[in-house]
Amino acid sequence: MSGGHQEERALVALACRVLAARGLADGVLGHISLRVGDERVLVRCRGPRERGLAWTEPADVRLLDLDGGPAQPDELTGHAPPNELPLHTEVLRARPEIAAVVHAHPPEVVAADLAGVAIRPIVGAFDIPGAHLAAGGVPVYPRGVLVRTRELAAEMVAAMGQRPVVLLRGHGLTSAAASVEQAVLQAVSVDRIAALSLRVLSAGGRLTDLPSRDLAELPDLGGAFTVAVAWRHELARLAEPEASASRRIDSQA
Repeated sequence: MSGGHQEERALVALACRVLAARGLADGVLGHISLRVGDERVLVRCRGPRERGLAWTEPADVRLLDLDGGPAQPDELTGHAPPNELPLHTEVLRARPEIAAVVHAHPPEVVAADLAGVAIRPIVGAFDIPGAHLAAGGVPVYPRGVLVRTRELAAEMVAAMGQRPVVLLRGHGLTSAAASVEQAVLQAVSVDRIAALSLRVLSAGGRLTDLPSRDLAELPDLGGAFTVAVAWRHELARLAEPEASASRRIDSQA
């Protein structure tokens, strides 16, 4: 589509597909936004051919203002912003250091929270960024509502504080970061810790936080590894099923 920001639209679309491939946004629920100016944001919207996040295309990513209106002509022709757009825009309004917001519905994150299981630093070198994220705390917004007004979004932002991720009771999570890639990878880490926590408890074990001396020993591997390499891995995982399908078609020809 015309309208500029083609690379950014493609990035948001790919990130939506990564969320779906990871099982964090099954079906048609969930969305990602990316700030592209003080008052403009690219957001995954729903169009006339809506099929779910796994099939998001760059044309599904539209440029809006922070009030949800089209930032340039024809941006919303045939597309509608997500009902929970305020969830994104209130984070962006409140936190200028944030560029990207992810909203997803990971079932195991929801299940763990409903069971009273907090996201804690139970792992160490298994997931170093996840361990540090959990050690800093993952707050919970306690209302299981559709965050579709600025007032509700402000409540969520207040619960989130300055943390990168907040859980939404009976709903999902919101992850915020300086980049789309980091925001998605944070959500993946929280989902991984939630799944491990449930597995430990179902096996009759108990959750124990990593000792502070071990946590202090976990190095900062740098963004070139924890974000750039990890993101290339996510894109490779995403491409593999497509490559496998292509090979099957070729072999049958």
